[in-house]
Amino acid sequence: GCFYRHGKCDFPEDYNKSLELYHRAAELGYAGAYTNIGHAYETGNGEEVEVDKKKANHYYELGAMAGDETARCNLGNNEVDLGNTERALKHYMIAVRDGNSDSLEEIKDLYSHGYVTKEHYTTALQAYQAYLGEIKSKQRDEAAASADEDYRYY
Repeated sequence: GCFYRHGKCDFPEDYNKSLELYHRAAELGYAGAYTNIGHAYETGNGEEVEVDKKKANHYYELGAMAGDETARCNLGNNEVDLGNTERALKHYMIAVRDGNSDSLEEIKDLYSHGYVTKEHYTTALQAYQAYLGEIKSKQRDEAAASADEDYRYY
């Protein structure tokens, strides 16, 4: 769907096809597809999809319920836009626990503007660090080191 959306990897740019594939992926259980559909409605997907914030939020909710942390962050962003910083914080905290660094940055921004407390920000930092600790592995470190080595210029 993303290849059609952006016309990448020799796929023609085709918004209808991308949206169709996002829906199929969502039906098959890919939570991120709901986020992509939501984004299409939030921004307008070419001429095929008109901007519809209510539909966008609906798909973000489906994505968040299915476990997509980006959808959860987007729900937080929408709550901030509505002035609901407490609800936004709840969405962001869930996303941070799932490793969404954008949500951590949003909480930092809310803290710097006085909308949340230092304790909220500290809790978010600790949750993010805990997430990073959970995904740490020797194999992941070796793969990252190997990738770094592959891209060095001699």
